[in-house]
Amino acid sequence: MRVAVPPLGGQGVRVGFGRIKFLMMSEKEDKPNMFQGATRWVFQFAKRMRYEPTAAEAALWEVLSGKKLGTKFRRQHPFGRFILDFYCHEKKLAIEIDGGYHLDEAQQEYDALRTEYLRELGVREIRFTNEDVLRKMDEVLAKIKKEMHRPIGV
Repeated sequence: MRVAVPPLGGQGVRVGFGRIKFLMMSEKEDKPNMFQGATRWVFQFAKRMRYEPTAAEAALWEVLSGKKLGTKFRRQHPFGRFILDFYCHEKKLAIEIDGGYHLDEAQQEYDALRTEYLRELGVREIRFTNEDVLRKMDEVLAKIKKEMHRPIGV
Protein backbone atom coordinates (compact mmCIF):
# COMPACT_ATOMS: atom_id res chain seq x y z
CA MET A 1 0.00 0.00 0.00
CA ARG A 2 1.41 3.36 -1.03
CA VAL A 3 0.74 6.42 1.06
CA ALA A 4 1.08 9.86 -0.53
CA VAL A 5 -0.01 11.94 2.42
CA PRO A 6 2.89 14.07 3.53
CA PRO A 7 1.53 16.22 6.37
CA LEU A 8 3.79 19.17 5.62
CA GLY A 9 3.59 22.57 3.98
CA GLY A 10 6.17 25.22 3.48
CA GLN A 11 8.85 26.55 1.17
CA GLY A 12 8.61 25.61 -2.50
CA VAL A 13 11.35 23.50 -4.02
CA ARG A 14 12.19 22.19 -7.46
CA VAL A 15 14.20 19.19 -8.56
CA GLY A 16 16.83 20.09 -11.11
CA PHE A 17 20.06 18.58 -12.39
CA GLY A 18 19.95 15.80 -9.82
CA ARG A 19 19.80 18.07 -6.77
CA ILE A 20 17.08 20.00 -4.99
CA LYS A 21 16.89 23.73 -5.65
CA PHE A 22 14.65 26.21 -3.96
CA LEU A 23 12.08 27.66 -6.31
CA MET A 24 12.53 31.38 -6.10
CA MET A 25 9.50 33.28 -7.36
CA SER A 26 9.09 36.93 -6.65
CA GLU A 27 5.74 38.36 -5.70
CA LYS A 28 5.88 40.46 -8.86
CA GLU A 29 5.70 37.39 -11.06
CA ASP A 30 2.19 36.56 -12.10
CA LYS A 31 3.19 33.05 -13.13
CA PRO A 32 1.37 30.56 -10.90
CA ASN A 33 3.55 28.33 -8.75
CA MET A 34 3.07 24.84 -10.11
CA PHE A 35 4.32 23.29 -6.87
CA GLN A 36 2.21 25.32 -4.40
CA GLY A 37 4.91 25.40 -1.74
CA ALA A 38 5.79 21.71 -1.68
CA THR A 39 8.55 20.93 0.81
CA ARG A 40 11.84 19.17 0.22
CA TRP A 41 10.38 16.07 1.88
CA VAL A 42 7.44 16.01 -0.56
CA PHE A 43 9.85 16.30 -3.50
CA GLN A 44 12.00 13.47 -2.18
CA PHE A 45 8.97 11.26 -1.59
CA ALA A 46 7.60 12.02 -5.09
CA LYS A 47 10.95 11.16 -6.66
CA ARG A 48 10.99 7.83 -4.84
CA MET A 49 7.43 7.11 -5.98
CA ARG A 50 8.43 7.66 -9.62
CA TYR A 51 10.69 4.63 -9.32
CA GLU A 52 7.88 2.44 -7.93
CA PRO A 53 4.85 2.96 -10.19
CA THR A 54 1.85 0.69 -10.03
CA ALA A 55 1.03 -1.25 -13.20
CA ALA A 56 -1.79 1.21 -13.94
CA GLU A 57 0.46 4.26 -13.40
CA ALA A 58 3.11 2.79 -15.71
CA ALA A 59 0.52 2.04 -18.40
CA LEU A 60 -1.00 5.53 -18.27
CA TRP A 61 2.43 7.20 -18.21
CA GLU A 62 3.25 5.33 -21.42
CA VAL A 63 0.47 7.23 -23.22
CA LEU A 64 0.89 10.60 -21.42
CA SER A 65 4.67 11.00 -21.52
CA GLY A 66 6.48 12.94 -24.20
CA LYS A 67 3.56 15.26 -25.01
CA LYS A 68 1.75 12.42 -26.81
CA LEU A 69 -1.56 14.20 -26.12
CA GLY A 70 -0.16 17.54 -27.24
CA THR A 71 0.75 18.92 -23.83
CA LYS A 72 3.21 18.07 -21.07
CA PHE A 73 2.17 15.88 -18.19
CA ARG A 74 4.28 15.29 -15.10
CA ARG A 75 4.07 12.16 -12.99
CA GLN A 76 4.18 12.03 -9.21
CA HIS A 77 4.07 15.82 -9.18
CA PRO A 78 4.58 17.62 -5.82
CA PHE A 79 1.73 20.05 -5.17
CA GLY A 80 1.55 21.60 -1.71
CA ARG A 81 1.57 18.75 0.77
CA PHE A 82 0.22 16.34 -1.85
CA ILE A 83 1.67 14.28 -4.67
CA LEU A 84 -0.46 14.16 -7.80
CA ASP A 85 -0.23 10.97 -9.85
CA PHE A 86 -0.22 13.01 -13.08
CA TYR A 87 -0.44 16.76 -13.59
CA CYS A 88 -0.66 19.08 -16.59
CA HIS A 89 0.16 22.60 -15.45
CA GLU A 90 -0.84 24.16 -18.77
CA LYS A 91 -4.38 22.76 -18.47
CA LYS A 92 -4.45 22.78 -14.63
CA LEU A 93 -5.53 19.16 -14.75
CA ALA A 94 -4.69 16.44 -12.21
CA ILE A 95 -5.26 12.76 -12.95
CA GLU A 96 -5.47 10.31 -10.08
CA ILE A 97 -5.46 6.54 -10.29
CA ASP A 98 -7.21 4.91 -7.36
CA GLY A 99 -6.19 1.51 -6.06
CA GLY A 100 -8.22 -0.67 -3.73
CA TYR A 101 -7.27 1.30 -0.62
CA HIS A 102 -9.31 4.24 -1.94
CA LEU A 103 -12.43 2.26 -0.96
CA ASP A 104 -11.53 2.81 2.70
CA GLU A 105 -13.83 5.41 4.31
CA ALA A 106 -10.97 7.41 5.85
CA GLN A 107 -9.15 7.47 2.51
CA GLN A 108 -12.33 8.67 0.76
CA GLU A 109 -12.64 11.54 3.25
CA TYR A 110 -9.01 12.43 2.67
CA ASP A 111 -9.50 12.28 -1.12
CA ALA A 112 -12.53 14.59 -0.86
CA LEU A 113 -10.55 17.17 1.16
CA ARG A 114 -7.70 16.98 -1.32
CA THR A 115 -10.06 17.40 -4.28
CA GLU A 116 -11.56 20.49 -2.62
CA TYR A 117 -8.07 21.92 -2.01
CA LEU A 118 -7.21 21.43 -5.68
CA ARG A 119 -10.51 22.94 -6.79
CA GLU A 120 -9.91 26.04 -4.66
CA LEU A 121 -6.62 26.51 -6.53
CA GLY A 122 -8.32 26.14 -9.90
CA VAL A 123 -7.07 22.61 -10.58
CA ARG A 124 -9.52 20.13 -12.07
CA GLU A 125 -9.14 16.52 -10.97
CA ILE A 126 -10.31 13.38 -12.71
CA ARG A 127 -10.07 9.95 -11.17
CA PHE A 128 -9.84 6.47 -12.60
CA THR A 129 -9.49 3.07 -10.96
CA ASN A 130 -6.55 0.79 -11.63
CA GLU A 131 -8.95 -1.54 -13.44
CA ASP A 132 -10.22 1.26 -15.72
CA VAL A 133 -6.68 2.14 -16.78
CA LEU A 134 -5.61 -1.46 -17.32
CA ARG A 135 -8.77 -2.72 -19.03
CA LYS A 136 -10.42 0.33 -20.64
CA MET A 137 -7.53 2.54 -21.73
CA ASP A 138 -9.43 3.88 -24.75
CA GLU A 139 -12.25 5.15 -22.51
CA VAL A 140 -9.74 6.64 -20.04
CA LEU A 141 -7.96 8.50 -22.84
CA ALA A 142 -11.25 9.76 -24.27
CA LYS A 143 -12.19 11.22 -20.85
CA ILE A 144 -8.76 12.80 -20.43
CA LYS A 145 -8.89 14.39 -23.89
CA LYS A 146 -12.40 15.69 -23.25
CA GLU A 147 -11.29 17.25 -19.96
CA MET A 148 -8.21 18.76 -21.59
CA HIS A 149 -10.39 20.61 -24.09
CA ARG A 150 -12.64 22.13 -21.43
CA PRO A 151 -11.79 25.75 -20.69
CA ILE A 152 -9.74 26.26 -17.53
CA GLY A 153 -11.86 27.37 -14.60
CA VAL A 154 -14.96 25.50 -15.78
